[in-house]
Amino acid sequence: MTTIKAMRGFLKNLSENNSLEWMHQHEKEKKAALTDFYSFVQTLQNELIIFDSEIPLIEPNKLSFRLNRDTRFSHDKSPYNPTFRAHIGPNGKPFIPAGYFIQLAPEGHDSFLGGGVFGTQFPQATAMVRDYLLEHPKEFLALLEAPDFKKYFQLRGECLKRFPKGYEETGTAIDEFLKYKSWYLQYDLNEEQLQDEKALISTCLEIFKAMKPFNDYLNRALVDFQFPERR
Repeated sequence: MTTIKAMRGFLKNLSENNSLEWMHQHEKEKKAALTDFYSFVQTLQNELIIFDSEIPLIEPNKLSFRLNRDTRFSHDKSPYNPTFRAHIGPNGKPFIPAGYFIQLAPEGHDSFLGGGVFGTQFPQATAMVRDYLLEHPKEFLALLEAPDFKKYFQLRGECLKRFPKGYEETGTAIDEFLKYKSWYLQYDLNEEQLQDEKALISTCLEIFKAMKPFNDYLNRALVDFQFPERR
C-alpha cells in the first residue's frame, strides 16, 4: 500500500468513527499517518523551492493543520476533521502571504490544491488587494487569460453584490474583481491522481507552478500587510 493510500485509509476510518474514544484506541495509526503526511509535505517543500525562492524550509508539522475541530460554535460536534491539510507559504502556515495549500481527504470527500488569499477576516488585506488591482489592472487581467491559468483554474472568492464602499466604478473589466473580498484558486484532485505518491507530487508541482504568478501578484499587493496584534 502506498503512503497516500495508507493516509487516506486512516482518514476514511476516522470519518466513519469520528469520536475521542476511537482516536484514543487508534493513536498508533494516527501517528503513522501523520508521519507519512509530514514526509509528503517535506518532499513538496524541497521541490517547491526550486521554482519559488520565497518558500523557506520549515518543519512540516508547523505547516500542517490539526485534526481536532473547534466545535464551540458549530452544530456538528464531531471532534475531528478527517483531512490532512497544510499550507506552504513564504511565511509558513499563515495564509498571508499567499502560498500553496493541499487538502487530502478520504474517497468521497474533497481533496484539492489551493492558492491565493482565502480569508476575509482581515479588511486591511482586502483593501490592499483592491488598491493594487486598481493600480495594476492589465497585469491582473493578463494573468487570468494566461494559457496555464485557463487550463487549470477559475478565480474563486467571496463576492459582494454591490460595489464596495470607498471604491468607484471604473467602467473597465477590473470592476467585477473589485467586488471580491477574497481571491483564490482551487484545483480539485481526482481519484486517479490520488493513487500514487510520486504521481501526486508531480501533479502538485505542476499545479503550484502554474499558480505561482497569481500568488506573486497578490503578494506584491500585500507586501506591507501585518497581522493585527492579538489582545
